[in-house]
Amino acid sequence: MGETVLMELNGVAKSFRSADGAPRLILDGVNFSLAEGEIVALLGKSGSGKSTLLRIMAGLIPADAGKAAYRGNDIHGPASGVAMVFQSFALFPWLTVQQNVELGLEAQGVPAAEREKRADAMLELIGLAGFGGALPRELSGGMRQRVGIARALVINPDVLLMDEAFSALDVLTGETLRNDILDLWDSNRIPTRGILIVSHNIEEAVMMADRIIILSSGPGRIRSEVKIGMSRPRTVDSTEVRALIDEVYGLMTMRPVQEARHGMAPATHPDYRLPETDVSRIEAILDLLANAPFNGRADLPQLAEETELPDEELFPTFEALGLLGLAQVEKGDISLTSMGRRYVVADQTQRQEIFGQQLLTHVPLAARIRRQLEQEPSGTLAEEPFIELLEEFLKADEAKRVLEVAVEWGRYGEVYEYDFHTGRLKLPDQQTE
Repeated sequence: MGETVLMELNGVAKSFRSADGAPRLILDGVNFSLAEGEIVALLGKSGSGKSTLLRIMAGLIPADAGKAAYRGNDIHGPASGVAMVFQSFALFPWLTVQQNVELGLEAQGVPAAEREKRADAMLELIGLAGFGGALPRELSGGMRQRVGIARALVINPDVLLMDEAFSALDVLTGETLRNDILDLWDSNRIPTRGILIVSHNIEEAVMMADRIIILSSGPGRIRSEVKIGMSRPRTVDSTEVRALIDEVYGLMTMRPVQEARHGMAPATHPDYRLPETDVSRIEAILDLLANAPFNGRADLPQLAEETELPDEELFPTFEALGLLGLAQVEKGDISLTSMGRRYVVADQTQRQEIFGQQLLTHVPLAARIRRQLEQEPSGTLAEEPFIELLEEFLKADEAKRVLEVAVEWGRYGEVYEYDFHTGRLKLPDQQTE
């Protein structure tokens, strides 16, 4: 007898409008199913459409193409058997904990006495007995997220969707809450039949999930799938878990097979979504990698532990190092290139010179800015045309962010300068008119 499919996506696509009104594809051709009895973790870099996919499954937004179904029925608006937990807690600050938890039951028309009974039982189950009369502002972040989870679970959902539910919490609180959820799940103390977790945290995904799905970016497509056959609870320092974490790191940092326009590598087009990391972090990782105990080569999970930075902050830095030709990331390891080794022993002036050279060689947007500045008689240009170029392919806020990254990198490499008061770019040592 085959497994019961709770949720299924077939050929799902979703676009949003860019600033000029043109559609921008966020998700494309996504095929996915969530079976009864499994926890699935969804990983991907920023902009891969993870949260958008979750909202389609929750019935909060429609797909533009393809089909999303819950227990064989097309999803048109929120399904009664599906509940969602948000990263931002999403509690009503003027309502008590009890009232927040009862909201879903009230929307279902459950009588007041029954609402109170079920909410009390869920608060006790989730570790909040005695806090029903408190307001959200009186609670810690971890306790507020417990309220959000209790509100989702009290309606007895078939499917629980969790969107970065632990990312706003400190490491210890997040780990405790994850373990509590797993304990409720594995001991069958909640009626939920399937859980889908969106996460940036690879260790979290490996510790919780039966299956990990990795999305590519721009647009989001399913790139890899990792099935985990280990029982829970899992020991984070076990050989099997560390090997899985290494494998997923490798898949997350692997350069995707080119799917971009004109058959070119993604980074060769000016609208490439530059990784959001600053020069100081790039140099800090380079210096750490160059010295003992790594001596130029490191296992990515070990490097992450050494820096004590979350994956969502490290991955853009790893991408930037690879993009600039200062390090190479392959199969879950990172190693300095010959240029990276030159960089770490250089003095400050030489570092800036190398950075500028690598920037012009490997980042088309920076090269385009420099080239147009050299062609401009005044040596200065407004930033608006470059933002408009980026907005042909990116949302307005993303376009602005990409240009900000290019500006910071270019200023550090002395490729060009930028006047924040006028919003104009200029050649180094060129006076703004």
